[in-house]
Amino acid sequence: MADFVGAIDQGTTSTRFMIFDHGGNEVARHQLEHEQILPQAGWVEHNPTEIWERTRAVADTAMRVADLHASDLAALGITNQRETAVVWDRRTGRPYYNAIVWQDTRTDRIASALEREGKGDVIRRKAGLPPATYFSAGKIQWILENVDGVREAAERGDAIFGNTDTWLLWNLTGGVDGGVHVTDPTNASRTMLMNLETLDWDDELLSFFDIPRQMLPQIKPSSNPDLYGTTRLLGGELALSGDLGDQQAATVGQVCFEPGTAKNTYGTGNFLLLNTGTEPVRSQNGLLTTVCYQFGDAKPVYALEGSIAVTGSAVQWLRDQLGIISGAAQSEALARQVEDNGGVYFVPAFSGLFAPYWRSDARGAIVGLSRFNTNAHLARATLESICYQTRDVVEAMQQDSGVVLDVLRVDGGVTANELCMQMQADILGVPVSRPVVAETTALGAAYAAGLAVGFWQSTDDLKQNWNEARRWESQWNDEQRERGYAGWKKAVTRTLDWVDVQ
Repeated sequence: MADFVGAIDQGTTSTRFMIFDHGGNEVARHQLEHEQILPQAGWVEHNPTEIWERTRAVADTAMRVADLHASDLAALGITNQRETAVVWDRRTGRPYYNAIVWQDTRTDRIASALEREGKGDVIRRKAGLPPATYFSAGKIQWILENVDGVREAAERGDAIFGNTDTWLLWNLTGGVDGGVHVTDPTNASRTMLMNLETLDWDDELLSFFDIPRQMLPQIKPSSNPDLYGTTRLLGGELALSGDLGDQQAATVGQVCFEPGTAKNTYGTGNFLLLNTGTEPVRSQNGLLTTVCYQFGDAKPVYALEGSIAVTGSAVQWLRDQLGIISGAAQSEALARQVEDNGGVYFVPAFSGLFAPYWRSDARGAIVGLSRFNTNAHLARATLESICYQTRDVVEAMQQDSGVVLDVLRVDGGVTANELCMQMQADILGVPVSRPVVAETTALGAAYAAGLAVGFWQSTDDLKQNWNEARRWESQWNDEQRERGYAGWKKAVTRTLDWVDVQ
């Protein structure tokens, strides 16, 4: 048996390749950013060809730096930004249009029309999702309606769709020369097209968006002993056996295998998932019902998810658009210059509000400003916005599931910000725990791939790999916590009804 497992982590702003050993320890990594294409307000695109080129580059570099060969890896897993939609020509391998990113809001009229026509409740019941710009189906419909020739190509079977996992798997397994067109239930459950009960594409949902069924990939388990295929990306035959959407991958990386366990990933956005077991829990409070993972022929495991669009990217906005910090790490030092937010709240609803509000008419607002306030107050309010949005989701989860968290496991880049994590514990009133391996998204993809080929025997092996690196306990009293949260809720109301959605 080889000594390592590889993972491709294709994210919103970058692609990385990571290598892990049997203990779940990082052996090597390489990472490259890709261009964020912003054609007009609310539109966000990526170049799929650039993403594929970056994937090959990071894999080659990581393997070279680690002095490893394909034979040293037992398997390869993929994790990916989920709802980002690619439509390409299976004959030529060329995308018909840029990938439309999950943050993109151009499909707001499609989502609004579904609600007006009474189709929203059907989508919620069958797919576990509200009609929203976030998910893939509206993006596919937009491409079919707005890019010349795609509708006809789709009817012929030449134009095919995938989220970025499917796009990479197709290219990894040969592309135009026999590439496999597959996905897993975690990614399929983010399209508004998959039935949560059957784990298959639903004809009624397809009809809502007028999407030909032949465009869609085959759905296979997230950890697949039968393999999706093999790749020669690294110079030798390598099994492709794991595929998980990024937030579900982080849940696996955090070994949240028991119902009632939860993790929160802090990246471009925040994504809090609560394992609800083998029966889907229908949310009454603005959360998503999603597939958490499916290992081999076992029953799928479901989760409730709170998806928050803008958290880490709000810190990037301070850096790139406002120029008040030179790097993400500086946000912590600047925020520490003041004791509190000075009455300032920042609601970063740049692309509307996601869970639990689902308001595409909202736009970002900074409220409570006086002459007293400084850039330090704004930096602190930005970090607090990450934590308050998380509390919104935790409150909704408690109402839906009855589960009261005793600890919140956290991961992702923002967890390096010690002040932000202390704020999170204060605002929630719950301990916050960060593992030794904070990049749990790639680790989860590696776990899924390794389980499929016997590199790890069971989830018990994975649980033994998990170790806590740091824990934050709440330092606020209940009165502080409730006063701060009341101010946040008031600020949220100021962002609503800002743009007209027809």
